[in-house]
Amino acid sequence: MGITKAEFFTESQNKTAMVLKALGHPARVAIIEHLLKARTCVCGDIVSELPLAQATVSQHLKELKNAGIIKGTVEGNAVCYCLDERAFEHLSTYFSGLLASVKDQNSTCC
Repeated sequence: MGITKAEFFTESQNKTAMVLKALGHPARVAIIEHLLKARTCVCGDIVSELPLAQATVSQHLKELKNAGIIKGTVEGNAVCYCLDERAFEHLSTYFSGLLASVKDQNSTCC
């Protein structure tokens, strides 16, 4: 995280920011939606689903993997990808807590 001084923030805040940053690109959202639609590990056909070059798709997959959103396993000369539910459980907990706090605040706020 470098310049953002990650050490001043909690582990949970840093993890949440990393996952949300990785989700901040429409190509990565499209990859996640494709993996959800496939309902299985996907080997190699992600490139054919997106209007992007293979190298660009590989970079997006790397970002998603680094953020813990997807998992990849090597099978022969291909890498197979699937979603890592732990990242989504983390986001679910985070957003559920936010929603509860916002609901509580709205009863006493302007």
